[in-house]
Amino acid sequence: MKEDWIPRTKLGRLVASGQIQSMEEALATNLPLLEPEIVDTLLPGLKRVILDRSITVRVTDSGRRRAYRVAVAVGNENGYVGFGIGKAREYRVALEKATREAKLNIIKVRRGCGSWECGCGLPHSVPFKVEGKAGSVRVVLKPAPRGVGLVAADAIKPVLQLAGIKDVWSKGYGNTRTTINFAQATLNALRQTYSTKLRPEDLAKVGVDW
Repeated sequence: MKEDWIPRTKLGRLVASGQIQSMEEALATNLPLLEPEIVDTLLPGLKRVILDRSITVRVTDSGRRRAYRVAVAVGNENGYVGFGIGKAREYRVALEKATREAKLNIIKVRRGCGSWECGCGLPHSVPFKVEGKAGSVRVVLKPAPRGVGLVAADAIKPVLQLAGIKDVWSKGYGNTRTTINFAQATLNALRQTYSTKLRPEDLAKVGVDW
């Protein structure tokens, strides 16, 4: 925890006081996640990958104004991943904004072994078929047996790796050259692993890790 962090939200105060000691508990409260320090405290050592960076130039009466746009994914490679976009006139500031937003958008990913070809019971893939959309892009993720690896486009592999997914079949539809929408659609698909309700006996069948 940062020594100079003074929490300003209810969730932040609960974390700072030690009443909440895990990210799972924090998300279960349904309280808004508005302070990145909460994630830094509960998930230390998050890894960050820059997915996309671009420069935009706007012509004004005073001349040309250049701005940077950066897309970032963060995760602990063990069930938590987030995605964010930052814009600023300086690259460093845009990167910091993107990282902050990615932490505030962190989600829990339910992993498992949903492939009928495997059945190992280990949390190495997605537990069942999931789908996510963003803009014109649609992403479908299907369980894969151990050893297959990430059968996915290079643009979204970092998102899957940061989430802790080791084996998966994926398919993209729409304008997948738009990296930001592609990554966001992948995150939305992973979000479905958590939001989809399953019976306890079904969770056991697909080897869900929690």
